[in-house]
Amino acid sequence: MAKNLVRFGVAMESELLESLDALVLERGGSRSEILRDLVRKEVARAQVASRAMAVGSLTLVYDHHVRELSEKLTEMQHELGEAVRSTMHVHLTHHLCLEVIVMRGRADVLQKVAGRILATKGVVQGGLELMAEPVLAQAAHEHHP
Repeated sequence: MAKNLVRFGVAMESELLESLDALVLERGGSRSEILRDLVRKEVARAQVASRAMAVGSLTLVYDHHVRELSEKLTEMQHELGEAVRSTMHVHLTHHLCLEVIVMRGRADVLQKVAGRILATKGVVQGGLELMAEPVLAQAAHEHHP
């Protein structure tokens, strides 16, 4: 066990504990690891809501037959400059394409840009997943003493 781990008690309803134990059994691992993961997610969510540095993926499905949409999406990505780290483009059907844009930057900026991209005419569906870098660094430190 790592030196910096601290034990503490947690009280919860028996039904909730049974659900937690079922999740532990399904995933393998321990109650402690699942609770650490949940805490990391909540801390990351709070940091992402701020101006923290983050990494993220924006996934969108769009109709590439919509006039000038591909050009608009490319232009928006170029405006982000080095914040766009990578993209992947997949043809789904004759009309629909899937694009995944991997980004790094301030969480609030990435959220704003993602909102603009997702609101563009011709974008059918999409979503942004952000992870705060401070939380990622802390989690990596905990897993590699």
